[in-house]
Amino acid sequence: MELLPRSPAEFGSARYWDRFFRQRGQRAFEWYGAFPELCPVLHKYVRPRDKVLVVGCGNSELSEQMYDMGMCEDIVNIDISDAVIRQMQERSGSRRPKMSYLLMDMLQMDFPDAHFQVVLDKGTLDALLTDEEEATLAKVDQMFAEISRVLQVGGRYLCVSLAQAHVLKKAVEYFSREGWVVRVHQVAGSGDNQQFVLPVFVYVMTKFRKIPGSAPQILEICPEEQDKPMRVESVERLVAAVKDRQHYALLCSQLSKTPCREQVSLDLCDKESGKPRYTLHVVDSPSVKPSRENRFAIFIIPQGRETEWLFGTEEGRRQLATSAGFGRLVTVALHREQHYEGMAGIQAELSGKVMELAPPGLPARQQVPFLSVGGDIGVRAVRHQDTSPLSGEYVVEDVKGDGTCYFRRLIFLRNRNVVQSEARLLAPTPLPGQKKRRRDKKIPSPAEPPAAIDKSYLCCEHHKAMVAGLCLLGGPDPLPGASLAVLVVGLGGGSLPLFIHDYFSQAHVAVVEIDPSMLEVATRWFGFSQGDRMQVHLSDGLDYVAKLAAEAPAQYDTIMFDVDSKDLTVGMSCPPPAFVEKPFLQKVKTILKPEGIFVLNLVCRDARLKESVLATLRDVFPLLYTRRIEGEVNEILFCQPSPEGRRDPAELGARARALEGALREPGRPWDSSYVLADMLQAVRIL
Repeated sequence: MELLPRSPAEFGSARYWDRFFRQRGQRAFEWYGAFPELCPVLHKYVRPRDKVLVVGCGNSELSEQMYDMGMCEDIVNIDISDAVIRQMQERSGSRRPKMSYLLMDMLQMDFPDAHFQVVLDKGTLDALLTDEEEATLAKVDQMFAEISRVLQVGGRYLCVSLAQAHVLKKAVEYFSREGWVVRVHQVAGSGDNQQFVLPVFVYVMTKFRKIPGSAPQILEICPEEQDKPMRVESVERLVAAVKDRQHYALLCSQLSKTPCREQVSLDLCDKESGKPRYTLHVVDSPSVKPSRENRFAIFIIPQGRETEWLFGTEEGRRQLATSAGFGRLVTVALHREQHYEGMAGIQAELSGKVMELAPPGLPARQQVPFLSVGGDIGVRAVRHQDTSPLSGEYVVEDVKGDGTCYFRRLIFLRNRNVVQSEARLLAPTPLPGQKKRRRDKKIPSPAEPPAAIDKSYLCCEHHKAMVAGLCLLGGPDPLPGASLAVLVVGLGGGSLPLFIHDYFSQAHVAVVEIDPSMLEVATRWFGFSQGDRMQVHLSDGLDYVAKLAAEAPAQYDTIMFDVDSKDLTVGMSCPPPAFVEKPFLQKVKTILKPEGIFVLNLVCRDARLKESVLATLRDVFPLLYTRRIEGEVNEILFCQPSPEGRRDPAELGARARALEGALREPGRPWDSSYVLADMLQAVRIL
């Protein structure tokens, strides 16, 4: 039996619907949205004494169920199909005397103006608005004009729809332009009994008298899990919010049927502000043999640790899932702008939502474990937040690391998953919300002076490698006591230049930083200070190097580039592309002493771009060493202007051990995990 129309235009044809309902017989046809799902929304907007018009009623049971449940009895149903109207009159005539069925075209209704308090449309607009041809849009405008005419001021047009973008946009634009209040409800699903993967929505358009001039639009969305509507500022944002919920429904449907080959990422937003509250990654482990106990788990990443390799990279999360021994693991990262009420509060908040991401075959009442490191959600305290004209929004925050250590971090919010600078705090002290242990000192609040920074500790592995590269410098004097001229481009929190200044007693360090805000941050929050052997020049590194090359060549023993790119569209986040162009690199070589070394922190995800950068470096510097940083994208390049400085691994190791011995002076603190020879073990010549 062929029930589908030959073309979308047939959805508006009385002949098609007559044939459809004759062939279908007495069986009710519900497009979508069964009464139990729609009932909570209908109860909000349909009152028992309302006069209700149902347009395009078909043989849906919705009107009958509303009548039988006592929701409303004065219901008029209209349709263009004579066959279905006669069928419904026979079915309901004697049983529901206050409800009527009339043969009528909703585009040309016979009712007087302002006759109804509610117009209800279940799938009729979706059936009519099948395309955006001029003739179709004219019919829709006529439909809306008739609905507007027969509704009283204060009346509601309730439209049940799958909310295709063009349908939603047309309805919202039309009625908001007329001065109506528009609210979109997402209808709660009915689990495995849902006919459609896509969620069902109800547009609620409330009629107001049109105010002359440009009255503000009132547009709202009400997600299924909350009653309180959220205001949105434009039609485009409302359509985008609905589309987000449709994509989420499709994703959940896909995840419930098949394992995901690639990791899936999504944000769950705060109900009040609409800002991201949780970032979830769904990770499936094919190597884990599933059983009833290990199918599914949730892992809460402690605050401040979301940037670590294990939690912040695909490979790390894959290893975490395998180590945890679960077929599907959902990792949950917490956002710094949000407040959380401990592990129990997060579990209560997420329990219902994460079950929508459960793997296929998980029993409905299966208990799902919530995991974390040490059983808590970690500690994070924002010490300072501001905006720089050059670097954008940034925060300085203190976080608890693994064990008892606490760290201070600088984060640029345009790239919030990357730690820009990091320093260890001297005392393993509790942050606000953390229980205080004996002998622990209280970390000051943001209004108090900042806690002391451990300047002997280099948090960043790439900084350790950059310092170890100084072993490549020649000369008969022991390096720590040798007179060194060092240029560092890129200040950040100042850890790298501070370490060189403090441990190389005769080193004179010049730092070039383009952003004055970063100098202020480094000084106030990271213990940085200037002096006779440490000077900061506020300048563009490109201009500073070019000026030196013209005025004073061959003056630096070491030049270090640790400067980030502000342009996130390029596949290289460090340094900016202009810093590795051949003409500029030749200027760098000009200000470097013949036996000196140029150290570059390269962070490049674009393989072709990286090869191009390496080729340019080889053109300018005859001797090039590279050191990959394990678990990170960073690669440290050591460039020398003369091939005569080449050293074999054994010699490098010996020089590293000698340098470390000289640096470890009695009474001077030294990070025991920092072994220079280990940092140089993986160095290779390009």
